Amino acid sequence: MAAAKRSSRSGQKSKARKAGGGERRSVIVTFKPKDKRPDGDKDKLEVLSDVISSDVTFLTAGAVEQGAAIGLEMEAMAYDVNEYEAPIVTLSLTDSEIEALEKNGNVAAVEDDGLMYALEVAAPGVAFGPPLTVEDQPSPLAETIPVGINQIKAPLAWDCSRGKGIRVAVLDTGIDGTHPDLAPNYRGATSFVVGEPAADDGNGHGTHCAGTIAAAINDSGVVGVAPAASLYAVKVLSASGSGNWSWLIAGIDWCIQRGIKILSMSLGGPSAPSALEAMCDAAWNKGHLLIAAAGNTGATSSPGVGVPGKYANVVAVSAIDSANTIAAFSSRGPEVELSAPGVQVLSTQPGGGHAKLSGTSMACPHVSGVAAVAWGAHRFSDNITIRRLLARTSDNLGVFGRDDLFGYGRVDAAQAASTLAPPTPIPGIP
Repeated sequence: MAAAKRSSRSGQKSKARKAGGGERRSVIVTFKPKDKRPDGDKDKLEVLSDVISSDVTFLTAGAVEQGAAIGLEMEAMAYDVNEYEAPIVTLSLTDSEIEALEKNGNVAAVEDDGLMYALEVAAPGVAFGPPLTVEDQPSPLAETIPVGINQIKAPLAWDCSRGKGIRVAVLDTGIDGTHPDLAPNYRGATSFVVGEPAADDGNGHGTHCAGTIAAAINDSGVVGVAPAASLYAVKVLSASGSGNWSWLIAGIDWCIQRGIKILSMSLGGPSAPSALEAMCDAAWNKGHLLIAAAGNTGATSSPGVGVPGKYANVVAVSAIDSANTIAAFSSRGPEVELSAPGVQVLSTQPGGGHAKLSGTSMACPHVSGVAAVAWGAHRFSDNITIRRLLARTSDNLGVFGRDDLFGYGRVDAAQAASTLAPPTPIPGIP
């Protein structure tokens, strides 16, 4: 893990510089690029140390668990994103500190943090949380290919690619890496949720998404879209299924630092601080493919597709049922790029079990898995090519071209893996 640091980058803490008090709240501070700051010779952490009165420990990618381990409270930790396109620090500040930063010419914006949620649809009368589904369990003596995996033609792609060597990050509630279906492909984890270890999934949502992406072929349980892809658990949602936008920003940064090319985000909300879009743009421009659930607001005209799915550099996925009909709960709008199965999806659950869940959360990992299969078949491609390929090879379910329900259509693993000619540019896709 990266070590904690202060603004001078030589120690552990930024000491109090000015008198100040009051309650602190979580904010996201976006700085101007270093070559555009009035104090261009100062690092952004030095700028912060000149202004804030709080005693704060600055952490970098992967160090949040370390901070919790040494007894730091959440309010005493700050997270530093060291990207030119996204010079961001997330931390807790008092009103007076926030006011001082808002007046500082080196700072582009100071925004309140907020909440995001796992985009799962609860069954009638059932609260969110670990499902208790016991029906339709896969036989322990035979391997089950879930309906949705067949629907997107994943088995037909496996002679071309099973996603071997392609790394996929599941930014979610964590992954049970000991699950027999996931253990062969589980490669590591980190947590940005203070008090929740990276190796745990106390909710089940992340483990379910991981199974759809890359449950292994192991003669039992279920099979994922890309059964040989490498899985990384990036915990940005707590066991309750909610999390802070600042945690997602930190999680994306962790993926950038480790070169994990596919980021699967079955989460979202109606709006987020602008810093999140800057972080997504930075990841896209560094060659990462970001895929997100469109949301579960149904046919309502507002808010439509949520964030981060609605951002230009993120692929938004709507949910369909086994009859290729748009799910009643699925968000829709011009930002929808692809559709995938999201109704009663069978996948893995913590403890070695399986369950059926619904939501655009379940549709998103189908597309992430196809991206892994396609990238495995076209290993020298980049994120732009793979994104165009997924759109060009999708099965159109609506009007010709792109529509607000299905985007370009239902993702097609077989076509994406076997297409030989590079896809041509597509209007609306960067």
